[in-house]
Amino acid sequence: MSRKAVLVISFGTSYNDTREKTITAIENAIAENFPDRELRRAWTSRMIVAKLKKRDGEHIDNVTEAMDRLVADGFDDVIVQSTHVMNGEEYDIVSDTVSLYRDRIPHLYLGKPLLTTDDDYNSVVACIARDLVPLAGGRPLVLMGHGTEHFANATYSELQMKLYFAGYHDVFVTTVEGFPDFDNTLELMRGRGYEEVAVMPFMIVAGDHANNDMAGDEDDSLRSVLEREGYSVTCIIRGLGEMPSFRRMFIEHSGAAEEI
Repeated sequence: MSRKAVLVISFGTSYNDTREKTITAIENAIAENFPDRELRRAWTSRMIVAKLKKRDGEHIDNVTEAMDRLVADGFDDVIVQSTHVMNGEEYDIVSDTVSLYRDRIPHLYLGKPLLTTDDDYNSVVACIARDLVPLAGGRPLVLMGHGTEHFANATYSELQMKLYFAGYHDVFVTTVEGFPDFDNTLELMRGRGYEEVAVMPFMIVAGDHANNDMAGDEDDSLRSVLEREGYSVTCIIRGLGEMPSFRRMFIEHSGAAEEI
């Protein structure tokens, strides 16, 4: 008899409260839609996995450990779904590692990250309009992504253009470690007459980056940068994984996972 599983792979977080609201919520939503499959978990951040092991005594598999465990447990039909935002360095790790098991798991499927196809961008814009813009309460909204040196960083610029051409001229996309950076986004906002602004992480979880790089008291946090420019800033500490519409996209990607 065939043994089926769905392995949900996330970056991870050391913030246990947001983990339950985001990563666990996505995992459970996917599991509910695949009741014939056993749910498994893996994280790609070795640093966070090590921190949880030391701090909480909790072990979470990395991708290799999770795949080895699936093989050892006799699973022959596995969907692997990434909860990463883009096809960047972390997803490359997922794809490259999972591909090594194609000869050991007869039916192995891989689901794409949140923003992969043109339709994904259109869907994300719709999710932002429906679930995130209302949280800003009529203020312009700045969404803060992580940013990367990987070429996938272009994802943020494409999303910004998609938002603009969809008519959402008061929604801005910025990043901590990529382009557009905070200064780029400030330049786009100047001359618009804004006095108040809302900021929210464009990340699956509202963890360290959301609490420190976005909403923290340090001089280089997004909140501090905006306040120095004279804006009154409202911080929305919620990850995308808390939103049912974004969870639905990961469910859809799992259903469209391609065999490798």
